[in-house]
Amino acid sequence: MLSRIAESLFWIGRYVERADGTARILDVHLERLNQLPLAEQRTVSTNLLAVMGVNAEGEAPAGLQQLLHRMAFDIQQGNSIAGSLAAARENARRARETVSAPVWESLNTTWNGLTSHRQDVVGTYRFCTWVIERTATVQGLADSTMSRDDSWQFMALGRALERADMTARMLASGDEEAFRLSWANMLRCAGAYESFLRSRRAAFGDSYAVEFLLLDRLFPRSVVSSLRQVEQALIALDPEYTRTGKMDQARRLVGQARTFLEYHHSEDLLAELPEHLERVQAACSEASNAITVKYFAQAAGQAWTGEQA
Repeated sequence: MLSRIAESLFWIGRYVERADGTARILDVHLERLNQLPLAEQRTVSTNLLAVMGVNAEGEAPAGLQQLLHRMAFDIQQGNSIAGSLAAARENARRARETVSAPVWESLNTTWNGLTSHRQDVVGTYRFCTWVIERTATVQGLADSTMSRDDSWQFMALGRALERADMTARMLASGDEEAFRLSWANMLRCAGAYESFLRSRRAAFGDSYAVEFLLLDRLFPRSVVSSLRQVEQALIALDPEYTRTGKMDQARRLVGQARTFLEYHHSEDLLAELPEHLERVQAACSEASNAITVKYFAQAAGQAWTGEQA
């Protein structure tokens, strides 16, 4: 496979997952933001933009409308929902001969519908719901219409790597002091509420919710599960049959981050959460750089925004 095609597939997976994750995070924050006084709206909006890597240094505190524009509708911003979907569609166009026709048509239809939504609070609610449905359609079509060859593995690799990063950012945006989100809202943000209730039954609380989203091995959006999916894709792309511990750099970084979480015992996970999230995001960024160097024939690593149209 040509490296440019592999790179496009990798970033399709990342951008579609980023749009989905950003829509989930924005949706769960909007209701409370809309009820806050103007000064608090600006503080929370600025903090949320910073968590999502959207806020530019030196700018004045952002209000609610600036938050909606930057996180949802700014098509020039690679970290926004619209910008991510536009970049995913452009990468699919470049890899048109590799992605299946249903995946291309779904991404193209989604791109054509980006400008048909009202850019107020109510319109953004509906936009986020629409985006979650459209990204689920794209991912479902990719899973059901593409062979499990290298092309699908690169897309799955990008999706899993981005999912680990987005879940970490979602947990960071659920910090009680800065955002005052309940544990139930954090779980709903990740689509994990029902799964959590079935696994925990009567054990409720912030610490249990954080533990579930960070460490649960069976829930696909948890950080540990996502990192495991990254490892599986890397193994499928480059199996190594050695009797020593040597492996490629991306697998080493992801494996170290996952095993640290799985085997680290803590009596107070909430107190250590910022350190864990910072470690996960750093591992995802460094693993992305390592994947770029190994597979995409570029001397410099990609930033979190990656290649855009």
